[in-house]
Amino acid sequence: MAKESQQPARRHAARRALVTGAATGIGRATASRLAAEGAAVVVNYIGDSGPAESLVNDIEGAGGRAVAIAADVSNEEQVTAMFGQAREELGGPVDLLVNNAGIEKPFPLVDMPLDEWNKVLSVNLTGAFLCAREAARGMIAARAPGAIVNVSSVHEVIPWPSFGHYCASKGGMKLWAQSVAKELAPHGIRVVNVAPGAILTPINQALVDDPEKAREVQEEIPWGRLGKPEEIAATIAWVAGSEADYVVGTTLFVDGGMTLYPKFV
Repeated sequence: MAKESQQPARRHAARRALVTGAATGIGRATASRLAAEGAAVVVNYIGDSGPAESLVNDIEGAGGRAVAIAADVSNEEQVTAMFGQAREELGGPVDLLVNNAGIEKPFPLVDMPLDEWNKVLSVNLTGAFLCAREAARGMIAARAPGAIVNVSSVHEVIPWPSFGHYCASKGGMKLWAQSVAKELAPHGIRVVNVAPGAILTPINQALVDDPEKAREVQEEIPWGRLGKPEEIAATIAWVAGSEADYVVGTTLFVDGGMTLYPKFV
């Protein structure tokens, strides 16, 4: 009896994917997963090129295809240039966009500087808009179907004190994504949000280093543990593929039950 193949399904063969904020965390895991499933992947990053280039080397070493492109997603000119370079490098327009880039930094309302508010909204929400606009323009011009997957958060519905700017960006992403999903569906372009809960990424390293903080967070999760970037990547890979063809304009929460409000009585 033949052994079952251990190779991942090539459900994204021949696709041209772009993952923003792909050098670390969920973005890195997602770029790796899409490449393993056959997509040619643009690894978007900002700042130090080392992590992005190492990911490209890993993907190519495993037989995949990837290119690292630096761009600040909140900068219109840089986004336009990135998509132009992606088209040249990959031989056609991006047909799978994963809007993953995001930042956060806590400030109570009365202490929050306007610059910090604007920075979070610019990256998390305006960045998603700019990238989605370029991706949609390319797909529509080429009459090519595709998908736009936005990495949202449980905080598109759960309030989070001292993170009002972050919650505003993710709450805004929810209704924005639903609106553009209706616009783009007639073109064969699906728009979906994937909303992680507490995930073991570099931004949550403090939870790993502080057992008490980790315990407090785990008490908010009925499943009893934090999630892994690979679990979010697997969800994104599925929802962007043909098996999820009827999933349009909604948010898929991947949170161990965090949105069930476990402490609510």
